[in-house]
Amino acid sequence: MSAAPAGTGRDAGKGPGFMSGPVGRNLGLVVALVILCVVGLITAGDRFADVDNVLTILRGASIVGVVSIGMTFVIIGGGIDLSVGAIAALSSVWATTLATQQLAEDVHWIVMVFTALAVGAGAGLVNGVVIAYGKLAAFIATLAMLTAARGLAEIIANRRTQIVRDSAFLDFFSGDVLGVPTLVIIFALVAIAGWILLNRTTFGRRTFAVGGNAEAARLAGIRVQRHTVKLYVLSGLTCGIAAVMIMGRTTTGSSTHGTLWELEAIAAVVIGGTLLIGGRGTIVGTVLGVIIFFTLGNVFTLNDLSSSAQAVARGVIIVVAVLLQQRLATGSFTFRRPGEGPAGGGLVHGSPAGAVSGGTSDPGGPGGARPGTSPT
Repeated sequence: MSAAPAGTGRDAGKGPGFMSGPVGRNLGLVVALVILCVVGLITAGDRFADVDNVLTILRGASIVGVVSIGMTFVIIGGGIDLSVGAIAALSSVWATTLATQQLAEDVHWIVMVFTALAVGAGAGLVNGVVIAYGKLAAFIATLAMLTAARGLAEIIANRRTQIVRDSAFLDFFSGDVLGVPTLVIIFALVAIAGWILLNRTTFGRRTFAVGGNAEAARLAGIRVQRHTVKLYVLSGLTCGIAAVMIMGRTTTGSSTHGTLWELEAIAAVVIGGTLLIGGRGTIVGTVLGVIIFFTLGNVFTLNDLSSSAQAVARGVIIVVAVLLQQRLATGSFTFRRPGEGPAGGGLVHGSPAGAVSGGTSDPGGPGGARPGTSPT
């Protein structure tokens, strides 16, 4: 019964025209990236085109990019996760405690990896249960996790930076394969896995359905609460992967890791064309959004622009990106799903069988009821 919503959810923006569809939106992002690269070449010349500089951009984008993949699933599902940076920090600290590193020395450094993944998934599980079954708004629940996870990381680390002692771990994650950094390869693998999961599995189809219209998804037989929990576990898992990557890059585990990652991830997802109200988005768009975001920062840095100017420019770009995606999706600058009428009673293309949207809601979505409002 979930096959129908899938195609509807992914094709939600195709009605108004080519540019509102996934291919058109991604093509627009490619054009924007090319223009940004041309600007970089003109203003910074060989410094921008240097291979080392390109690898620097990709290394920086890869860690936040992994987090953004998980964020894409959550936002398409109608939620939001403000705790990704704090969860990554907690995962890095827990994986670099003396006890964990001693066990890794006795067994294998893979113990540190599994520890980070387990902590990330566990924190995501807490988020999901509180949101889906505790019926707490996603914004509030993940904001609380942001504070709690970073505080717990500070307690575990005693406000100190923990050094990674395992040389084999550092050699692996700081190395490269045929000139391509390991971190970039990990990002590529996570992105490919995310694309397959979102576009070629029942899990992905249900994600579009839940984000498009939670109540209609429930009536179609989807267990909305359980699926919402899975989405946040997935987000926590990507935070664990990012924690391992930042440990390999900085050789440390610290409670300060991941600061503002949540904002960078949300910005990349939005620039990539994912609707903040859920029901539509692509992994390819998110990958392009991350690369655009970090390329822009690199161009600013090479031209000696202050961090304040960079922050202003990024903020403007995020607002413009949201306005453009709304315009392309609905033909206006109002925040409604593709296909909804002015009164909000039109068909929701991301929901099963194009259910009427009037009084339905998204799990943890802005302004809507939380998942679990109706029995599942």
